[in-house]
Amino acid sequence: MRRMIHSTSGHTTALLLGILLIAASLRAPFTTLPALLGPIGHAFDLNSVATGALTTLPLIAFAVISLFGARIARVFGIERALSAALIAIAIGVMWRSFGTVSSLFAGTIVVGVGIAIANVLLPSLVKRDFPMHVASLTGAYVLAMNVAAGLGSAAMLPLYGVMGWQAALASFVVLPVIAWVAWTRQGRLRARASASAAAAAGSETGQHTGGVLPGDVVDARVPGVWRSPLAWQVTLFLGFNSTINYVLIGWLPVILIDSGMAPTVAGSMQGTLLLASALPALFLGPVLRRLRDQRGVAVAASLLSVVSILGLLLAPHLALLWAVIFGIGNGAGFVLGLSFIALRSGSPVQAAALSGMVQCFGYSMAAIGPMAAGALHDVFGTWSVALLLCVAMGLIQSVIGTRAGRNRIVGGGAGA
Repeated sequence: MRRMIHSTSGHTTALLLGILLIAASLRAPFTTLPALLGPIGHAFDLNSVATGALTTLPLIAFAVISLFGARIARVFGIERALSAALIAIAIGVMWRSFGTVSSLFAGTIVVGVGIAIANVLLPSLVKRDFPMHVASLTGAYVLAMNVAAGLGSAAMLPLYGVMGWQAALASFVVLPVIAWVAWTRQGRLRARASASAAAAAGSETGQHTGGVLPGDVVDARVPGVWRSPLAWQVTLFLGFNSTINYVLIGWLPVILIDSGMAPTVAGSMQGTLLLASALPALFLGPVLRRLRDQRGVAVAASLLSVVSILGLLLAPHLALLWAVIFGIGNGAGFVLGLSFIALRSGSPVQAAALSGMVQCFGYSMAAIGPMAAGALHDVFGTWSVALLLCVAMGLIQSVIGTRAGRNRIVGGGAGA
């Protein structure tokens, strides 16, 4: 019995570490690329459309592959699917650093595919193995995700100055490699825990369980999330949150430079925004556990984004303040949206299906957002129209939050 308790504790620690390391690999390989678009565009003589595609392609991959995440998990299992996703990210990071145009775009797509699979499956994994700690663990892995992204963005230009853009991009392969090693170890611990549980059950009942843990059982009878109003409310909440986020991440330095800010200062605001986005993950989990539902938090997060965007419009010289407020508001919306996936699901399989729906539609919106903002700027010669559109989306998001934040699950009934 003592050996079983020790084994279970070791598995839980390894699983938590694996989740956090996977999360750290899901943003930095993507968000660090925009810092080097100038040198990369110059190296290959790419126009603005081609360089912009490098940031849009991963979002398109997120949207397309998210549709198949639940099916991949059912066929191969969550553990093996996540392991394959990490391998794909590592291969893509190295491939895009080979120094040719074709490898640059192909590797970027592969990175997006790997990230998309892991994006879909992490909420399902949390729902399966930590059903009583969904909000706290979601906050923890979002924290790891955003801290890695913020530090990576801050480090990219110094690395470029020392080793050039190819080596600077390739250096981030260390994240998925370390995550894969840790994830492989937790897989071995899980196998040993399964064997111990099977042996214990067999000795007590005289039957052999086959070494299958209850958490591994997959129920294919998932209620249709695409027909659920609640599922659409969760989807649109995270979709609007992500669209506003990628518009600001993609264009904030340019917006501030156009308002008269020095380029170096304007560039630092993006890193500030990313680091501020990690702050809600520190405190939001415990707050959500104490609430009957999440409607108030959803509205507050949405309105913080609205206030910060209006601030950028009316007082751009206070950009540091608005970047921090936006990061906190949008980061809280992101943590909340990911938590909704598990909180509004009745089973791990349903969580995977809802996650695929949310991220497919959400990232489709996010992929269109930055391009639409740039097109509006070209038409009107100002960023005001695009920013006001973001304000409108934030207000719509707050209304949707009053519905997505109700204590309900997809298919009917009260949530956990």
